[in-house]
Amino acid sequence: MTGVNMIVLTLLVGLLCGLLGGALVSVRFVRQQVTGDLLPTLSRMQGQLNTIEAEVGYMVNSRYAELNSRLSPEPRQHNL
Repeated sequence: MTGVNMIVLTLLVGLLCGLLGGALVSVRFVRQQVTGDLLPTLSRMQGQLNTIEAEVGYMVNSRYAELNSRLSPEPRQHNL
């Protein structure tokens, strides 16, 4: 190989390394920005889901208690 070919290959390898490094930094930055924007929204949604879950649990327990209170308190007698 001649000296010119070695210089071109060296520049090409340097360019590819720089491109790869820039891409990694860009991806990391974009990922941090997306995560930073979504985190408050996800936290708010989780709070809303927890509230809904608690309300549904309360409603189910209330309905269960209401149905149990409607049953006759007299025990069944078995005919033998």
